[in-house]
Amino acid sequence: MDLADSTVLVTGANRGFGRALAAELLGRGATVYAGARDPGRVDLPGATPIPLDITDPASIAAAVKATGDVTVLINNAGSPPGAELLTGDVDAIRHEMDTHFFGTLSVVRGFAPQIAANGGGAILNVLSGLSWVSFPEAGAYCAAKSAEWSLTNALRLQLAGQGIRVAGLHVGYMDTDMVRTVTDAKSDPADIARIAVDGIAAGAYEILADNASRQAQAALAGGVAALYPQLP
Repeated sequence: MDLADSTVLVTGANRGFGRALAAELLGRGATVYAGARDPGRVDLPGATPIPLDITDPASIAAAVKATGDVTVLINNAGSPPGAELLTGDVDAIRHEMDTHFFGTLSVVRGFAPQIAANGGGAILNVLSGLSWVSFPEAGAYCAAKSAEWSLTNALRLQLAGQGIRVAGLHVGYMDTDMVRTVTDAKSDPADIARIAVDGIAAGAYEILADNASRQAQAALAGGVAALYPQLP
């Protein structure tokens, strides 16, 4: 698809990867709504800030009403890994599911009719290599991202008949505030944004942006032994 003719809503666009996505899209001539809980923190020239809290149904409804011309939705807003499953705070675990699964679903339910009414387009859900492999210390995040991957697959089938192509972006660590304490190798968000937008333009269903995500996907075929070799 020609993104220069598209109007794109990016959630969580005030910083990090969301800001990089919005900048990449603007550079390709797209019209960009930059969704953020605090739109005053959007500092990207050319983008139109829009208030949007993906966990608040009223905020989503207001964003739908305030737009009308969206043809591409990028569900980027999320929360950092913060809870493990056995002893973690249940409210923190629920927050991760509310954000990544229910939040993404609510935004899609709000904007899919608008995209369809505008002749169709695309939805990109920003997933993770952790959609496919879990680490105990980030168990809630991994579970939420896995659920979001399943959601992406189901919506892809449901929305295809309305001319909406649903894609998932899988990526490992990016050099953003969300993982500032992580010492492993991190990708440049601007590089991943370019790969993601290339994928949308090409009509890809699944975009694997780095080696970490490619390795995680490949390990799925090997089952538990390949995913978790530390098990006896």
